[in-house]
Amino acid sequence: MTIIGTKWEFRNKLDENGIVSRNKVRLVAQGYNQQEGIDYDETYAPVARLESIRILLAYACALDFKLFQMDVKGAFLNGFINEEVYVAQPLGFIDFEKPDRVYKLKKALYGLK
Repeated sequence: MTIIGTKWEFRNKLDENGIVSRNKVRLVAQGYNQQEGIDYDETYAPVARLESIRILLAYACALDFKLFQMDVKGAFLNGFINEEVYVAQPLGFIDFEKPDRVYKLKKALYGLK
């Protein structure tokens, strides 16, 4: 298996005046190291066409259906992984007793394919 590297992404959140209100950090996987057919089988990003959304809205209005909106932006990160994915220890959190160990992911990280 390929061991995927990780890196830290730092971001400053600004308030309405442009002053830093808080600092955020996210651990991301360096997914560009993954090879199709070896580390993953396929990628899929469902995107609805604007015409399809308009037809759905018109149909719902005509038949007086209730529509609910749902944000699934974080669904990828909250889902479990079917494949075995191993990542290197992130910088700053290296276990000095076992520096040559890797982590097996149970859930997805940003950057994975």
